[in-house]
Amino acid sequence: MGRELPVVPTTVCGSHALPSWVHLVREAQAGDRLGPTDLQEAYDDAVRIAIRDQIEAGVDVISDGEMRRSTFIRGFYERLTGLRPLPVPRRLGPPNYDSHCPYEIVDRIAAPGGLGIVDEFRFARAHADRPMRVAVPGPLTLLMPLRRGGPYASEDTLLADLVTVVRSEVRALVEAGCDFVQIDEPNWVMGAGKHRVVRAGPGPMLEALREVLAGVRAKTALHVCFGNAHNNSFATPRRYAPLFPGLLDAPVDQFVLEYANREMAEIELWSTFATGKEVAVGVVDVKAFRVETAEDVADRARVALKHVPADRLWLVPDCGLWETPRWVAVSKLRSMVAAARLVRRELSGRS
Repeated sequence: MGRELPVVPTTVCGSHALPSWVHLVREAQAGDRLGPTDLQEAYDDAVRIAIRDQIEAGVDVISDGEMRRSTFIRGFYERLTGLRPLPVPRRLGPPNYDSHCPYEIVDRIAAPGGLGIVDEFRFARAHADRPMRVAVPGPLTLLMPLRRGGPYASEDTLLADLVTVVRSEVRALVEAGCDFVQIDEPNWVMGAGKHRVVRAGPGPMLEALREVLAGVRAKTALHVCFGNAHNNSFATPRRYAPLFPGLLDAPVDQFVLEYANREMAEIELWSTFATGKEVAVGVVDVKAFRVETAEDVADRARVALKHVPADRLWLVPDCGLWETPRWVAVSKLRSMVAAARLVRRELSGRS
């Protein structure tokens, strides 16, 4: 990745906390009060801030903060053809998974101009002084708000077109110089009761991932979480065990899973099912307002080290930080970095 990393590196899942003024920008954008130059300037500045926050916190492998993206995957649907937005099911009360726009499929799905992630990377890379990872939504996760129908006789054919969209974006990213690509697939556990292709077990999910990453010459990661819209999980029950051992066959170099908010539950699966791949273990609870101390996070890292060798362990927040207030997010990242330094000293035998 162009820079030697310390043992037990720190990284992020993708999104960073939004600067408070970005919410005002989005309100003005929705009201058509900003021109394209205004928007570009605002989001360019937001990306620079997200990068500086991570660098100043001491994170080893950073992201662009996903400042230009809307609500994890929602902004991508504006770039897809073949969809028609449907009424939002619920607008009153606290926002949650049922307060976002679903989409009806009216034609074959494609992304003629790509998903926009390549342009995000190109801008961010010029402003980062350390390795970057770029998160791309997986095809199973892009299925989430889609109402079946249109020209697709089966979910398999629908999934195949989404695989094509994601594969094209990943390949374009690598061609642009990206050397660390993360595929986000919370739907591997979130949609287990909704989609036949998910209920069929790890085979179809792994096959889709293999097609997405076929021929990709870059470091790759797979992020599987339980959802994080409005600091709420989606999956019930929240368990990784059903994914094992099939998960280990995923054609990636690194797994990225959340553990902190469940008090490290199921971390022992990495002892039960051996793998030579890296594991980025969630040691910061992004759904908790409280800022963990460095010792709190180090304790979680020590638990992880009982099941994941130090040379394959990475530390990461449970999920993206887009739903976390910025001062809380930055404080949590600093605790994570300080915890990594504590653990490194312990591993080296120094007091």
